[in-house]
Amino acid sequence: MAAVAQCVRGALRPRYPLLSFSLRTSPRLLCVATQQKNTGQNLEEDQSQSQNEQKVEPSSAEKILTEEKAKLEEQLKEVTDKYKRALADAENVRQRSQKLVEEAKLYGIQSFCKDLLEVADILEKATESVPKEEIKDENPHLKSLYEGLVMTEVQIQKVFKKHGLLRLNPVGAKFDPYEHEALFHAPMEGKEPGTIALVSKIGYKLHGRTLRPALVGVVKDA
Repeated sequence: MAAVAQCVRGALRPRYPLLSFSLRTSPRLLCVATQQKNTGQNLEEDQSQSQNEQKVEPSSAEKILTEEKAKLEEQLKEVTDKYKRALADAENVRQRSQKLVEEAKLYGIQSFCKDLLEVADILEKATESVPKEEIKDENPHLKSLYEGLVMTEVQIQKVFKKHGLLRLNPVGAKFDPYEHEALFHAPMEGKEPGTIALVSKIGYKLHGRTLRPALVGVVKDA
């Protein structure tokens, strides 16, 4: 240390005699300045190293934010899926409700129609019971009555057709258990087995749905 002080005093003596004198009287000043300079450099290096470490490794706050973001994204996905399923369920319910309403409009009168079928059956039996040979001009009252019954029967069938109610008179058709009810099976010559040979009671369909099956006799193998 003494050698360093002598060198500094020798270099500064010609130009700065006062500074040389102060260094000679206080040789510790140079050491303190040197230590402070080294300390400042060390602090700068530590700060630079700390900043580099912060750039490389994310802080705990950034980690927490990243985890929260992932949780929120997962929750959003779940909520979106539930929302889509809810929309699909609501649409299915709407379609089923609409179908039920439409069916109610179409088939809401089926109970009333069944009651009217009894009236149609009575009219049909009444017209069939009148002897055709008795319908003459000599019997004007019977003739007028018969014609009135026939006109009433025709008119009621028009009303039935207007509201989607159609007759089933399947003579000669293939037996269909959804539209016909077999009263008996019997062999008949010249008739194909499985076909309907006799209709005991007319059936009806309401908008394509069987309201009352026709009562029939079916041909079977001999």
